[in-house]
Amino acid sequence: MAGSGSSMLYSFLLFTVILSLQEMYRGKLASSELFTILGGFISSLLFLVLLTFLGNFQETCGMRTGWGAVIVAEAVALIAASTVHRVCITTCFLFSAGLLYELNKLSGGALSKSESRAKRH
Repeated sequence: MAGSGSSMLYSFLLFTVILSLQEMYRGKLASSELFTILGGFISSLLFLVLLTFLGNFQETCGMRTGWGAVIVAEAVALIAASTVHRVCITTCFLFSAGLLYELNKLSGGALSKSESRAKRH
């Protein structure tokens, strides 16, 4: 598993690359219905990597992570989606909600495994 610092750096770099590519190809992403949905999905990936960056940043600084990081990451992803097409905003929100649900399930499972290992030792 990567440390907080390297994970924060990688997620920031990924955010920059994804946002740059999305802005470069925004005309293509807005050209058809399927590409518009793809634009919303790409914006939800921005949400995921920005949430990772913010969570690692807060952990590195010793602050408590919470819903504030989720709201900020979602707002940035929705603004990025709005530069492509207005339908991208809706699809980004829906894809981001699904990703957040799956991320919550994944982190809850990892947390329960680590707690059960700590109880055994």
